[in-house]
Amino acid sequence: MRKLRIGVLGSGKGSNFRAILDAIAHGRLAAEVAVVVSDVEGAGILRLAEEAGVKNATVIDRRYKTRLSPETEAELVAILTEAGVELVVLAGYMRMVKAPLLEAFPRRIINIHPSLLPKFPGLEAWRQALEAGEKVAGCTVHYVDAGMDTGEIIARAEVPVLPGDTAETLHARIQVAEHRLYPEVVATLATSDFR
Repeated sequence: MRKLRIGVLGSGKGSNFRAILDAIAHGRLAAEVAVVVSDVEGAGILRLAEEAGVKNATVIDRRYKTRLSPETEAELVAILTEAGVELVVLAGYMRMVKAPLLEAFPRRIINIHPSLLPKFPGLEAWRQALEAGEKVAGCTVHYVDAGMDTGEIIARAEVPVLPGDTAETLHARIQVAEHRLYPEVVATLATSDFR
């Protein structure tokens, strides 16, 4: 069976990328990571890619903090296209995706967000949930559109908010759920007709 070629974009340490690599290694995900791209020099996700023997690159746009210029995003599209990427997986990528990438990969960009969307989009969603007094938090995998965490929802996983939870303890439990859910969703897409 032909494996789905994925491109992973990340800004941080790469824990969701590691979960995807583990799922591939254990035969739970029929995919191969074609390339990893970060917008942060020396990001942990790049080190993980190097260790796994995965092609990787850094695409930085110092003019903006939360997005890329159209020219820089076109450079990112070129890297993904050249690598034969079929599905773009955002794994802690801290920039908004705009037209060049959305047009190059229509309905083929997914993200995982640490809340039960549509509640608590944006940064530190676990802290937002805690401060709002939620009894249940979690994570959501969704298609990416031009908005902030507004794309069509694919799947969710719930995590209870426990008495005495801090932002750190809740976030850690949500990450455990993310590391299970994200590879499962990618595996489902790998066997679907979305290609």
